[in-house]
Amino acid sequence: MNAGTSPAAGSSASQASVDPDFDDDDLETDDAPLVRALGPVDELWSEFKSTGSQRARDELIVHYAPLVKYVAARVAIGLPNNVDQEDLASAGILGLMEAVNKFEPERGFKFESYAAARIRGAIIDDLRALDWVPRSVRSQARKVEETLSKLQDKLGRSPTDEEVADEMGVTVRKLRSIYAKVSTLLFVSLDRLMSVGDKGDSGMSLVDTLVDTKAEDPLASVEEKEMKQFLANAIAGLPERERTAITLYYYEGLSLAEISQVVGVSQARISQMNAKSVMTFRSLLNKGSRR
Repeated sequence: MNAGTSPAAGSSASQASVDPDFDDDDLETDDAPLVRALGPVDELWSEFKSTGSQRARDELIVHYAPLVKYVAARVAIGLPNNVDQEDLASAGILGLMEAVNKFEPERGFKFESYAAARIRGAIIDDLRALDWVPRSVRSQARKVEETLSKLQDKLGRSPTDEEVADEMGVTVRKLRSIYAKVSTLLFVSLDRLMSVGDKGDSGMSLVDTLVDTKAEDPLASVEEKEMKQFLANAIAGLPERERTAITLYYYEGLSLAEISQVVGVSQARISQMNAKSVMTFRSLLNKGSRR
């Protein structure tokens, strides 16, 4: 783009402009003085444009870098909370580099205004590259939403497909085709913030609200399964009389008196076998945990 034309003319930056009313006055912010406070850069511009000095170019980029942060913040205002402003700034740096390369100081235009359009365009181009939905589909979605809202206000109820199609000047078949395309827009990022933390942290995201508190913990389930298998193997290794006593006491719920009649030994002996078995299991568990 030639700096002799309007800074926003003929570039993707102007077409992708988020804020068409952006002008030099917008640069009068807390961030803007950082650009001007660094001092005159006429010599750097002169050196770069006359000799192509890489050093001068790099210093110019560093000099105007705060402008990228400012433009990225402006663009981020209209974007979802999950969009990282640092990512926007990274894309904006490419726009700044392009602006430095193509700017012609002798034309008399202000570099900040020229570069802002380039930076903003680079950011928007990057966002569009990440968007899997064609712009035409998003345009159709907005038109359908506007028509639905208009008819709902007019009719006092939800309009039928026929009424919406008639209002839009399309067939019902075409309208339903638009619905099918628009369905791809209905995905929602699970990282989207639902609220912001009191202390400035990230707060609660959508995925935090989808946790099923009644769902079984996979790790706990696996540990429980391993424990049952471990105990089953340990019980299988006990002498037959002790194994029978343990099974009847813990699995069948029989009392010591009832078990003593089944096994044919005294209650005291049953109690002793039970205590021995428990200590055996504990010993095996402790040995396994140390492995």
